[in-house]
Amino acid sequence: MKNMLYLCVFLCVSSAFAQKITDTIHSEKLKQDREITIGLPATYAQNPTKKYPIVVVLDGDYLFDAFQGVINYGSYWDDLPEMIIVGIAQNKNDERSYDCSADPETGLPDVESKKFFEFIGQELIPAIEKQFRVAPFKIIAGHDITAGFINFYLYKNQPLFDGYISLSPQLANRMTEQLPQRLLEIQKQLFYYQATADGDLKTIQKSTKLLDENIIALHSSTLNYKYDEFKGLSHYSMVPQAIPSALYQFFALYQPISMNEFNDKIAVLPSGYVDYLTQKYERLENTLHIKIPIRINDFKAIEAAILKNKQYEEFGKLAEVADKYYPKSMLSDYHLGMMYENLGDYKKAAKAYQKAYQKEEIGSLTKDMMLDKSDELMKK
Repeated sequence: MKNMLYLCVFLCVSSAFAQKITDTIHSEKLKQDREITIGLPATYAQNPTKKYPIVVVLDGDYLFDAFQGVINYGSYWDDLPEMIIVGIAQNKNDERSYDCSADPETGLPDVESKKFFEFIGQELIPAIEKQFRVAPFKIIAGHDITAGFINFYLYKNQPLFDGYISLSPQLANRMTEQLPQRLLEIQKQLFYYQATADGDLKTIQKSTKLLDENIIALHSSTLNYKYDEFKGLSHYSMVPQAIPSALYQFFALYQPISMNEFNDKIAVLPSGYVDYLTQKYERLENTLHIKIPIRINDFKAIEAAILKNKQYEEFGKLAEVADKYYPKSMLSDYHLGMMYENLGDYKKAAKAYQKAYQKEEIGSLTKDMMLDKSDELMKK
């Protein structure tokens, strides 16, 4: 990458204005330079140890901005993690036609597409990982012929990518039969999304529906799968609808506890609310390789479930979790105060709130609140 070192230095001093980088990378596999666009999170420079999931976007000429817009919006509201986006330009000289071609007989990559396949896995990804902080979770996305091409990575025993976003794909010969079999044989957790529209090409509608039927028949426990067929849209207009659908599907586990999750999964439990919370974040780390502190609003959701079901002893366990993640804050002592207060031990509750008063405020919890609660209980 010719200008990457300079750009990395520039990012350190001007991250707010350097979130989209256009550069070239020389490929020995392709025997040519290829243009790429890299999108870095707005906070990349402020988090020098943080690693980010990567999204490799084929047809980057027109798909890059669409992906970056969705990811920026979702991460702003903390519904999606921040990610590194790498777009590969393929439309200036119709590179996509030979980058992603397949042998018409076998349905496998031909001589030219094998080179592009190896360029991504052996040159592009290693170069990005060398220059930037990339987390283990990797996604690849494409549209039309490039969407069909991304499936070739699933033909490997150890697929390079964890997530596949296939937008209105042109599937290679025999792929509707070969791909489900590969998905069944792969033991690692995979995320797969495909979409079409009722105004799409008839051949694409037919093949994606058949692939959908064959994938559903797998009943795989390691596959996170979704298929969308958008109404009233075309081969192109379905793309901006499909991108957020795919990303929000893949990162559903990342999202904060919603009202639906609270009502359908948490509040209905007879107990074990704190276990639900800690296991949610453990699954996030184990599945998506994203490690973040438990959100304050998620603590509040578990607090509400405990109060709703009158399982007040669980506040003690919640206090232990709060002390682990926010040891300098008043959150842990606040939960202890809640436990004692609801169990009728007002003296211990008042002391817990007094202790919380001496620590840092967090979320909606303030020193005035702790003082008021302590004073109120001391009168009982």
